[in-house]
Amino acid sequence: MSLFSLRRGQARARLVQASAVLAAGAFVTGCGAGYRPVVSPINPSGPASQPQAFVGVVSSPSPTTPGIITVVDYAGDTIVAQASIGPGPVSFTLDETGSNGYTVNSDGTLTNFPVTSTLQAKNVQFTTLPAAASVVNLFSPSAGLWTADLSGNVVDVLSGSPAAFKLAVPVAATPVMVIGPNLIGQRNYAIAQSVTDSTGVACNVSPRTVAISGEAEAIEEASFTISARIPLGKCPVYGVETPDARRVFVLNRGDDTITVINSQNNTLDSCTPFVNQSGQPVTCHPSLPLSTSAGLTGASVPAIAGPVYAEYNSATSQLVVADYDGNAVSVIDVSLDVYGNDSATFGTTYTIPVGANPASVTALYDGSRAYTANQADGTVSEVNLVSHTPVKTLPVNGHPRTVVSVQNSLFGKVYVASPDSPYLTIVRTDQDIIDATVLVQGNIVDVRAANQNGSSGNAIVTSRKPGFGQPCYLPPTLLPATTVAGNPSSCSTLP
Repeated sequence: MSLFSLRRGQARARLVQASAVLAAGAFVTGCGAGYRPVVSPINPSGPASQPQAFVGVVSSPSPTTPGIITVVDYAGDTIVAQASIGPGPVSFTLDETGSNGYTVNSDGTLTNFPVTSTLQAKNVQFTTLPAAASVVNLFSPSAGLWTADLSGNVVDVLSGSPAAFKLAVPVAATPVMVIGPNLIGQRNYAIAQSVTDSTGVACNVSPRTVAISGEAEAIEEASFTISARIPLGKCPVYGVETPDARRVFVLNRGDDTITVINSQNNTLDSCTPFVNQSGQPVTCHPSLPLSTSAGLTGASVPAIAGPVYAEYNSATSQLVVADYDGNAVSVIDVSLDVYGNDSATFGTTYTIPVGANPASVTALYDGSRAYTANQADGTVSEVNLVSHTPVKTLPVNGHPRTVVSVQNSLFGKVYVASPDSPYLTIVRTDQDIIDATVLVQGNIVDVRAANQNGSSGNAIVTSRKPGFGQPCYLPPTLLPATTVAGNPSSCSTLP
């Protein structure tokens, strides 16, 4: 071997050794021995994401063609899903969870569907109601479905999925709604007008001439039997129960009173006469010696109020009432003391003037403001529930009958529906402006919000249908001359 070859071999050996040392060092460094710079991620800028909330809108292109359920997203005011339902839907509600919707259709069928962004036609289920059923109200607690059925004067109980008829509970004449605590195993109340006028014209056209008082019948869910029969005022049209199931408030359009039921005791609430803001003594309704005629009093009380709709606001323990015949909103303190009895301020009322014929009202979740759907003049009125003063009036499409609200972020939204318009009007509450109008297929039958805030479900679990004291699709002054003002059959067929 030459000297050159020997030296070249030694150099190659030293190179291999150096490579091994570098590899070993790299291995040690890779195990964390060396310094590694810290990188802080940069989060995207912009407003926080809003909690998910949906609004269900049921519309009817015609009485004989399939109706449409439209799901509107709260965050973007956009339509996220649509599906066909039964023909000519006449009544719509959501269950207490805000996830399932029900409609009664003109062909006597019942439609059940989920209110989600993934709604498809295959998710819509159909079932049949009893033969010749004449349903005017749907009540959907967290489980099951109850209907007020004029055919035979019964309350139909349905269960399962899709909801199927289970049994009928006989009640007093002309049941117009069912209300309860949304709790399984409790009692529900059937609100009956006790009149024999099956057309509903008497309580719509001249409710104050009706001589018969209504009745609330307590139905025990465990046995489906009547446990109490509680007298009401004339032409009761709507009922509201507090979330704690301690009180039920029934609106009597015929004598401008609100009957208060102590649902803990299953009896009429005690009545303590008081003096209103005008210095006038207020006593109980003569025919209801144990009933609290709460509200419909105050400095601005109209001579005729005609309460037709109300919401209970948990944040303020107030009942907010739409006085259809008095063009006003009554805000009533219905707070309880620590023992579950009426508080010292129970019944304190403030009455606020609004637009013409407020058919419904909604209170924001925080109890700061309320909005009314003024049917006769086609407007929405905003009122301040703290100062008890009117704030603003906004024109909307058609003659609105339903107004609901969602408040689950920095601002809320109010949804207004008119039975003579295919447009859903959306009001943004931080600026009190029309935020958007959403076009659906056919005129709107009703609208319901699946969430009142980011964590709660639907607070309105009962439906309404025109007639029997409930406002018609159009006020009497706007009905065609050939129809009878207030007749529910005329109301339901108007465009």
